[in-house]
Amino acid sequence: MKSYSTKKSFKQSFKYLKQARKLIPSLTQTFSRAAYTFVEGAYPVYAKSAKGSHFTDVDGNEYIDYLCGLGPIILGHGYDKVNSAIKDQMKNGILFSLPHKLELDVAELLCKVVPCSEMVKFSKTGSGAATGAIRGARAITKRDKIAYCGSGGVWHDWYASIISRNQGVPKFNKDLILPFDYNDIESLEYIFEKNPNQISCVFMEPTIFDKPINSFLQKVKKLTKQNNSVLVFDEIVTGFRLANGGGQEYFGVKPDVTVLGKGLANGMPLSAVVGKSEYMKIFDDVFFSTTYASETLSLAAAHATISEFQEKPIITKMWKNGNLLMSKFNKISKENGLNIMMTGYPVRIRLICKDEKGNDSILMKSLLIQEMVCRGIFMHPGVEYISFSHSVEDVNKTIRSYADAILVVKKAIRENKLESYLKGNPIRPVYTIIKPSEKRPQN
Repeated sequence: MKSYSTKKSFKQSFKYLKQARKLIPSLTQTFSRAAYTFVEGAYPVYAKSAKGSHFTDVDGNEYIDYLCGLGPIILGHGYDKVNSAIKDQMKNGILFSLPHKLELDVAELLCKVVPCSEMVKFSKTGSGAATGAIRGARAITKRDKIAYCGSGGVWHDWYASIISRNQGVPKFNKDLILPFDYNDIESLEYIFEKNPNQISCVFMEPTIFDKPINSFLQKVKKLTKQNNSVLVFDEIVTGFRLANGGGQEYFGVKPDVTVLGKGLANGMPLSAVVGKSEYMKIFDDVFFSTTYASETLSLAAAHATISEFQEKPIITKMWKNGNLLMSKFNKISKENGLNIMMTGYPVRIRLICKDEKGNDSILMKSLLIQEMVCRGIFMHPGVEYISFSHSVEDVNKTIRSYADAILVVKKAIRENKLESYLKGNPIRPVYTIIKPSEKRPQN
């Protein structure tokens, strides 16, 4: 691997950023990719090319990529088998006036891999699929309210009403979504008690970063069934990450319906609602339809991606390298006496930086990711992903860079000059939650 300099030029990135301020609201199409979510002024802004676990920015700087396109690049950038499938299908057509057999082929694969899947409905985005699942659950139950537990990322009105970026969302939506906390079964029990015969579904990620305790997921499923609601797992992230069959396979809890997205087609735009036939048949009557769901390049990519998971130890390798990264990273943090940690799962990692009082430190995290990126390691301030293409060499390079970068952070803390060590603006969160989780009042 080439060596990385800590001095990088972002001349072209900054030139394009100036252009974007005139042409593109919020600077990009996805808030989480925007310059201000990193250390603006000390981070690359535009990518040019990518291969495997690396990408190159428009100024020619190369990075080991731990964001993986916000998660979808699960096999690796430019993965040969997926690219070949796309090229082969392109010769025969992209979009047709009739359904294409690839719809059947990919649906059949999903029904073999995802435990709850008996029927499949495709869409293009995680937001679209999630909203389709909500619409289906409401149609089945003839109820409107949603019990929700997750990390967000579903931006249609039913969810966006409870975050700070909620302009343009009708206010009544806020009353229809009732958040509860992971591993807090009492909060979900309270929602059902407070809203009898009103909850259409429990829509939740089977896990975010915390592990379920005290049979939490089993209790959620039991509660949902007792209240005649639909259990929907948001496996947009956990699908094809925790296990081939996602979180439901990993934890052994089968929902009624599942939403899939990011890992489905290795970066091509495709999502799906899958589930038991008794629930999925509602889509005969529910209007959940989009022209581009039958686009064949993404379906070909999905077929190739899922086939790779069936044929190769994708999950095993990702877990192994993720474990190696987390253990070595946390060991260095401990040796340096700083509360910087990688937590969560080896395939979906949360970066934590806390000050001496135990509070989250935006400045510490900003300085850390700044020092990592200038050493060729591209990290997100919130979540890191491992792909099948990440190698032990990548992990070792990352650890060597971290051992160097943490000394800068440590020095800045000792001198009480964290902000002055930043070469750009501190990271900014994309949004904040404005509706707290439901809690039973304390006597």
